[in-house]
Amino acid sequence: MEKKRNIIVGQSGGPTSVINSSLAGVYKTARERGFHRVYGMLHGIQGFLDEQYVDLSTQIHSDMDIELLKRTPSAFLGSCRFKLPEIHENPEIYEKIFQILDKLEIEAFIYIGGNDSMDTIKKLSDYAIVKGHEQKFLGVPKTIDNDLALTDHTPGFGSAAKYIAASTKEVIRDALGLTYNKEMITVIEVMGRNAGWLTGATALARTEECEGPDLIYLPEVAFDIEKFLKKTKELLQTKKTVTIAVSEGIKLADGRYVCELSGGADYVDAFGHKQLQGTAAYLAGYLGAEIGCKARSIEFSTLQRSASHMASRVDVDEAFMVGGAAVKAADEGDTGKMVVIDRKSDDPYMSAAGIYDVHRIANNEKLVPRSWINKEGNYVSEEFINYIEPLIQGDYQPFMVNGLPQHLVLDKK
Repeated sequence: MEKKRNIIVGQSGGPTSVINSSLAGVYKTARERGFHRVYGMLHGIQGFLDEQYVDLSTQIHSDMDIELLKRTPSAFLGSCRFKLPEIHENPEIYEKIFQILDKLEIEAFIYIGGNDSMDTIKKLSDYAIVKGHEQKFLGVPKTIDNDLALTDHTPGFGSAAKYIAASTKEVIRDALGLTYNKEMITVIEVMGRNAGWLTGATALARTEECEGPDLIYLPEVAFDIEKFLKKTKELLQTKKTVTIAVSEGIKLADGRYVCELSGGADYVDAFGHKQLQGTAAYLAGYLGAEIGCKARSIEFSTLQRSASHMASRVDVDEAFMVGGAAVKAADEGDTGKMVVIDRKSDDPYMSAAGIYDVHRIANNEKLVPRSWINKEGNYVSEEFINYIEPLIQGDYQPFMVNGLPQHLVLDKK
């Protein structure tokens, strides 16, 4: 009896607007290339260890469902933040994973995620090679933080940047309407941890009819709170409203996160990441007290991750592309690799899928180059803006029902 050619795919880490477009790319390409079944892990490798998975053919019934999936934010299959132990620390967990893979007759294992997810692909592919298992392991990039090495950018980043830039313009318009005979400071907090790509995206709000943010602070440069106060005071001498964008992960010169000054960042996840929140609230309170004017804070928080109604068409299409490319690579014998996006041209913008050894990517962070931040460390350069601008182009209109976006929802029956 011929062995069935099955494939399994999972999603891991923080949600994005386009992570399900990558899932759609995996599913569609796997069916086109003759895989018998396409399984989906429920809640990533953590759910897989509990044998929680679903045959995706019971969830996706038509091309229309694929289009709806591409327009559905967050992780359709459910996500997780689960760190696989080192192989020597717990070989039993690896034995269990491969027993399940063998039972399902899995030929290829595809994992859609960010830096920590690529660590999972690295460990599983290494174990398979050492133990002589035949399964192929491929990573598909995903993170709004845009901090994965070797890829020009990551799926999810362009749509998050588009939402952040549009929302920044709206925040600025809101403030301008409230400044008659009084001053207003607005501090916007953006995600990104140690990488300032998303915070820098607020610079896109500088358009013909909008001045954009006045100051932008990225975590790549140490934050000086006294210089911050002085610069804000200088701006208020010439204008009524000041808008400041800060990364959640900005740090003082001594290495402390600014949010820790207010007692935040106590929670630590399985990968040793502190939960960062309260940076904008602390700084707005500080400025209000020192300057004596109205100061408010705004956290885009999880809104910037899954705003599929603001998704970039470039982002959706590239997410679909890399999902399909991972299946193609596995089918052609690659393993221990991650698909990347290679920028081929800026004008007109063109990209293509490439592939690199996951060992060169896992556990490495790609930060904003210092040369893309101004000398004072409070704004980004034209090079940064030229890099990011093509990634927010176009839109992917949701399917509207009763005035609201429709999403594809997992049927667990």
